[in-house]
Amino acid sequence: MARQQPEQQAPPVQRLRIRYAKRGRARFTSSRDFSRAFERALRRAEVPMAYSSGFSPHPRISYANAAPTGAASEAEYCEIGLTTPCDADRVRDALNAALPSGLDVVEVWEAPTGALADRLTGSHWSVRLPGADPDELAAALATFLGRTEVEVQRMTKNGLRTFDARGCVVSATASGDGLDLVMHHTTPLVRPDDVLTALVAVRESLVLPDPPVLTRLSQGVLDPGSGEIADPRHHAASV
Repeated sequence: MARQQPEQQAPPVQRLRIRYAKRGRARFTSSRDFSRAFERALRRAEVPMAYSSGFSPHPRISYANAAPTGAASEAEYCEIGLTTPCDADRVRDALNAALPSGLDVVEVWEAPTGALADRLTGSHWSVRLPGADPDELAAALATFLGRTEVEVQRMTKNGLRTFDARGCVVSATASGDGLDLVMHHTTPLVRPDDVLTALVAVRESLVLPDPPVLTRLSQGVLDPGSGEIADPRHHAASV
């Protein structure tokens, strides 16, 4: 007997892009935990989600460049597909009423053409390192910036990977017990904690707190020349 074919789902009639924040203790929410909480919030808010076709349909949600677990963020992004057009502000308010504390939808807008990831080419990070020696930190950063390449290793789901932590850093400044970083999104994606690993690699006397306090301040279209990051809602990606 032939296997019954799964029902084919209609394509979305509207796509909405969402900027959300991870604040306070919600910064310890993993990407998987957030996706579960977000899908529950969509159901509670009665957002008319479109679903994929196949034997295991799932809601049409696309995530891009999620911050690592333990990092706070003011600029996380995702895109959802809907079966019925909805008012973006009403979706924002309904989701905020349904999401756990610390996971906050900042803005929602109708998606333009093009891929969301193409508008997320850089991030601006605040890295607080309480207790770090400012002189040691400044010296490590100067050495790091003076190199053309600094390789570090990190365990990933695909095993131990080697990254060049220097090539993605557009600008970096040290002030007091912290760093201000502007980073270009590369493949594989290099994270601020990779940069911290590189700083210790180039200056072994540097002692850093574990864990550091990471906050993504913004994410969007990076201008490599100026180091400015444009809001992805209002600016198209460079070709």
